[in-house]
Amino acid sequence: MGKKKSLITKKSEQFLFDYLNQTAPTGYESEGQKKWLNYLKPYIDDHFVDTYGTVVGVINPEAKYKVVIEAHADEISWYVHYITKDGFIYVRRNGGSDHMIAPSKRVNIHTKKGVVKAVFGWPAIHTRLGREKGEQTPKMNNIFLDCGCTSKEEVEKLGVHVGCVITYEDEAILLNKSYYVGRALDNRMGGFMIAEVARLLKENKKKLPFGLYITNAVQEEVGLRGAQMVVERIKPDVAIITDVCHDTQTPMINKIEQGDFKSGDGPVVTYAPAVQNNLRELIIETAEEKKIPFQRLAASRITGTDTDAFAYATGGVASALISLPLRYMHTTVEMVHKDDVENVIRLIYESILKLKSGEDFNYLK
Repeated sequence: MGKKKSLITKKSEQFLFDYLNQTAPTGYESEGQKKWLNYLKPYIDDHFVDTYGTVVGVINPEAKYKVVIEAHADEISWYVHYITKDGFIYVRRNGGSDHMIAPSKRVNIHTKKGVVKAVFGWPAIHTRLGREKGEQTPKMNNIFLDCGCTSKEEVEKLGVHVGCVITYEDEAILLNKSYYVGRALDNRMGGFMIAEVARLLKENKKKLPFGLYITNAVQEEVGLRGAQMVVERIKPDVAIITDVCHDTQTPMINKIEQGDFKSGDGPVVTYAPAVQNNLRELIIETAEEKKIPFQRLAASRITGTDTDAFAYATGGVASALISLPLRYMHTTVEMVHKDDVENVIRLIYESILKLKSGEDFNYLK
């Protein structure tokens, strides 16, 4: 048998790399959102942008019943926190940034004068090996930026001040023709996947008996804030959320604690209090009928994703979570398998087509 034709076209993959390489840190997502909306526009009937920058593309905006497919748009970053008299810069997290990976990374400091290049400096191995205290390790109070200045005044002349946002400059690649690699796959890959669902619906001329709200939310990394705001505006009947979860096959991960998930083995369907049981079973039945491989995850009190914001809003929204297995979360080398990306797209697309409308939505309750 020949290999199954890819869902991802050359045009859509080019958009994916452009989108992944666009900086869009929490609270400053606008440039990434513009790029995403520009790609989405041919496949939707209408759109809106809320006060804080969540973008929603709509198919059938006149329909009474509403279904959301949602991802989040923001990436982790840093803030300039303190500039020393010698011109070194200390930082504060914006989202779940990992201080352990920072040393020796190149970064962009975003200022009103443009991007200022800098590096997370780190003492050479020869100098940091103390005989009494042992080797120093990265901590929030000892990682620092060096932008080649020798004084605070020189730093400020570049346009850098407390509150400037800092992002890593790493760009996305395709590794071994199988893995997308880069920063911000969490969860810009989700934005790509829901946009591809909209593209497939348009290209396959599918008519939906409900309104579909393709939602790319802001500020997930600081507490699901974008989802909390936009759910009150849309007031959907059903929400299917996509985010990332951990691939637990790499070294240094305890499967007893984290579960057993593998890149390339398919989307991960979550069991959790926030996940509506009948909607989850509809998704699983769809995967089985369409022969889409999938894995199962059991969460505890929360999923830690925008699912939690949708599920408990507006009196309760039937919600489910389909996750993409990802390696090395919150680093600059996040990795996802291309097959999983395609299968998440397929699973959301086919699940939407399986959903009924009108009063039939009651069977989800």
